[in-house]
Formats: sequence, structure tokens, C-alpha cells
Amino acid sequence: EEIPVSDKICFAAEIGLGGELRAVNRIDQRISEAEKLGFEKIFVSKFSQKSVDLKKSKIEIVTCGKLNEVFKELFG
Repeated sequence: EEIPVSDKICFAAEIGLGGELRAVNRIDQRISEAEKLGFEKIFVSKFSQKSVDLKKSKIEIVTCGKLNEVFKELFG
């Protein structure tokens, strides 16, 4: 069954072969740009969490370590 993801959600992470979410460069810049573009939620790697100020942005930032965690957040 196909279940669409909201067009107000975006993602900023690299997916490894084992399903791990890897940090990407300039995560603060990516979050800021997503906010400017009107996204309401962004999923990032939990390994980016050290460099992200979760309270600074108006956009909801969800941190996950594995792809299956993203699926649980999206689809319950």
C-alpha cells in the first residue's frame, strides 16, 4: 500500500547500506533553508544533533539514527 508523505516534511541525511542515517555537511544551513521554503518538519541524523540548536528554529527538527526510526515517526 502506498502512503504519501506530507509535502511539508523534508529530510537532510545520508542513508548508509545498513539503514543508518549519517550526518551531512552544513546542517544548520540546510535547516534554515528548509524553514525559508515553508517546510514544517525536517528529519536529520541524530549524529548531526551536536551541531544543531533544536530551539533556534521554528521548523520541527526530528533526529533519528536509523531509517526504520524515520518510518515509525512518519507512519506510526
